Amino acid sequence: MSNSFQASSRQRHNRYLLMRHGHSQANARGLIISTPQRGLAEFGLSPEGEQQLASLLQAWRWPAPTRILHSDFLRTRETARRVAAHFGLELQPEPRLRERSFGDFEGLADRHYEEVWKHDEHDPAHRAFGVESVTSVAARMQAVIASLEQEMRHETILLVSHGDPLQIMLTAIEDQPLTRHRARTPLLPASITMLD
Repeated sequence: MSNSFQASSRQRHNRYLLMRHGHSQANARGLIISTPQRGLAEFGLSPEGEQQLASLLQAWRWPAPTRILHSDFLRTRETARRVAAHFGLELQPEPRLRERSFGDFEGLADRHYEEVWKHDEHDPAHRAFGVESVTSVAARMQAVIASLEQEMRHETILLVSHGDPLQIMLTAIEDQPLTRHRARTPLLPASITMLD
């Protein structure tokens, strides 16, 4: 099985800004919170995350978004809400932008990420520990952009998501093997990446 995800090389109709949520309560506590059962209602932004967003918005250096789509987890929803308020935009929840499910490690210490990522390096389709596979994450994340490309033209769209899904999507878009998604420089909380 191929360990890459076919990315479209054609010109996009829209401009995309990919944003990782601000520092969260889960980050502060060193916990894996990856399922809707906990992520939708709990573990929002930490005080550090709130400060990150205030600084980011004060010194905004990217094109102003015209639309904002976000994972419906609390931490991404709170992040998107602050950006939307700054630019006077409405929010659009998009469940396909949710965190990657880390299966058996839900609610456990974030050191367990490394165990999953070691498996990712060998097989992007693996579901060890009950995790969502890298190939599944790549497919749903890429599907968001594909649907936006069909529906819209000339928009600047901010997609607010989570570290692993964004790293996986960027790896796919760059036509890199999905086994290398952790070879990328990790996306920091409240960071923004503009697609070329």
